Amino acid sequence: MSNLVDELKQMIIDVLVLEDLSIQDIDANAPLFGDGLGLDSIDALELGVALKKRYNIQLNAESDETRQHFQSVNSLVALVQSQQA
Repeated sequence: MSNLVDELKQMIIDVLVLEDLSIQDIDANAPLFGDGLGLDSIDALELGVALKKRYNIQLNAESDETRQHFQSVNSLVALVQSQQA
């Protein structure tokens, strides 16, 4: 599982061009938005597109469930694993 955690952290860094961060800087349990990583809705949109491309995951931007998936790296890992099962 840690490989997927690192993979998703690297994807976040690459997609959002967070050059000053390394995967070690991102806490897998920390919120992606607000006080955590500080992402915004545009970032969420870009991440959603990247997840769709890389893992073929379908997301509904208006869904509360989608918002829950984007809470942390670990919640994204759970989403990817559930979609691949």
